[in-house]
Parts: sequence; structure tokens; C-alpha cells
Amino acid sequence: MKKGKELKELTKAELQVMQLLWGRGKAFVNELMDDIPDPKPAYNTVSTIIRILEKKGFVAHDSYGKSHQYYPLVERETYLNGYVGNMLSSFFSGSVSNMVSFLSKKEEISLKEAEEILNILKKNKS
Repeated sequence: MKKGKELKELTKAELQVMQLLWGRGKAFVNELMDDIPDPKPAYNTVSTIIRILEKKGFVAHDSYGKSHQYYPLVERETYLNGYVGNMLSSFFSGSVSNMVSFLSKKEEISLKEAEEILNILKKNKS
């Protein structure tokens, strides 16, 4: 996917399929079905989701006769960066400190986790 092109947000089902593809690298629908926990959706449902992902530009395929092996076009980190950036601007006015403040109240961050966060920030700044 080209840089600068805005990624569409994925539905829960689309994200589940993308997680499986990111983990495998390449897969046929039946291989994805093997990885989906019970209760499994119908094969046709997963096939439809993968075709939607292809239309959205997240997935492409190689053809082997009537079979298609799918692979991600968008890396997990690229999607995550866009998703978090959108969340940051939509809910926290673009402020990381507002987001961290919210999470610290909501998730009850321990002192150890707070220290780990500070260490990560220090490491990334140097």
C-alpha cells in the first residue's frame, strides 16, 4: 500500500482474519479456517471477508488454478500506527499525555508499569 494513503478501519471480523494472515504470511482460506477458534464461522463467510479485505487494499492473492493463496499488503505495524493515530486525534485531541492520563485512570496502571513506560519513553528519545 502506498505511503500517504489513508487506511480504512477494519471491522472486528476483518481484523481477526488480518491477524491470522499477519501471523502466517500467506494462507489459503482453508488454512485460515484451521486457525480460527470455535465456534468457527462458515467457510463462505471467511472467504467473503478476505475478498472484502482485498477490495479495501489490505490483501492480495496468488492464483493456483481455482485456489487463491492470500497475503497481506499492509503490515501490522502500519495498520496499528494509523489506528492509534486516529484514536489519538479522535478521542484525545492529538495529545499523548491525555491518552496516558485516561489509560492510567481506566486501567489502574501499577507503579512498575509506569516505570516501564518511562523507561520506554527515555529509550525512544535517545
